[in-house]
Formats: sequence, C-alpha cells, structure tokens
Amino acid sequence: QVQLVESGGGSVQPGESLRLSCTASGFALNNYAIGWFRQAPGKEREGVSCINNRDGSTYYLSDVRGRFTISRDSTKNTVYLQMNSLKAEDTAVYSCAADPDLWACTKRVIKKSYDYWGRGTQVIVSP
Repeated sequence: QVQLVESGGGSVQPGESLRLSCTASGFALNNYAIGWFRQAPGKEREGVSCINNRDGSTYYLSDVRGRFTISRDSTKNTVYLQMNSLKAEDTAVYSCAADPDLWACTKRVIKKSYDYWGRGTQVIVSP
C-alpha cells in the first residue's frame, strides 16, 4: 500500500527555519517525482517544490526560490524540504505527493495533480 507521511511542521517566528520530511512506504521514492504543495486558508493549493525521477532536477515556486531546498535520501526513502527565512506568507498546510509520470516535475513546471498524497503538516509563521 502506497503511503506518504509528512512531519516537521510547527509554529515558528519570521526568519526562522523548519525542515519538513516526507517518508514513503510501499514504494521506492526514487521511482517517483515528489512534490511539496501548500494550501493556505482561503487560497488554492500551489506547488512549492518538486524533485523529479529522471535526473534529479528540481523546481521551486518563485516565492520560495533561494529560501527552500528540496532533497532526497534514498536510504531513508524520504524527501526533505528545508525552509529557511520563513515569512508569514509561508503559513499553510504543506503536503507531499508522488507521481510516476516522468514529466510530473521539471525545472520550470510542477504538475498540479499528483497520484498519491500525504495528509499534510501545518506550518505557522507568526511573530
């Protein structure tokens, strides 16, 4: 059974950091594009970052580029999202998702609808 579990969310002050983890069971992450999405109250879900399963290329939403870093640890079957210099507008529920489509993640585009989703982890950035 394919399962994705996020962890690492929390409440921090502006400028601080968090590292989110997305751990998979039932499949090998290396064979899937992994994306991080977020949804703030009253807003549509948006793709924040992804790492593809072809050559490890990564994508970042312009608002987070230079502050967030996505990485993959195959030995732990886990993908991380390191979030630095957090801002209040980063407040959202962050979910990870997996998709076997080789084009679900490119340097320029993240596919909006992935096949498998975790339940999400809350990130709150507030003074």
